[in-house]
Amino acid sequence: VQLVESGGGLVQPGGSLRLSCAASGFTFSRYAMRWYRQAPGKERELVAAIDSAGGSTNYADSVKGRFTISRDNAKNTVYLQMNSLKPEDTAVYYCYAFPRFWGQGAQVTVSS
Repeated sequence: VQLVESGGGLVQPGGSLRLSCAASGFTFSRYAMRWYRQAPGKERELVAAIDSAGGSTNYADSVKGRFTISRDNAKNTVYLQMNSLKPEDTAVYYCYAFPRFWGQGAQVTVSS
């Protein structure tokens, strides 16, 4: 089983990034997927969630209207489009196949 995040990096405030999480080794289309993040010295927090079919999504209040979670079951991939990024969005972002599998994380740094 693997969940491999990509697309992280350094971006200026107000910029955008798209994270991808490629899944393998399990039946991706049967799992709801989530994105979490963890900033230094803080607990891991849920950012966004999507059901197995992609028809239902939920977001943390702190990212609502700025982030969009989506998935492509044909490509076994879940995405997190992040717009209007703020310095407080700086964290390691993890994808999670609920309730079992975690990715290794991708660093997102928002700084001028």
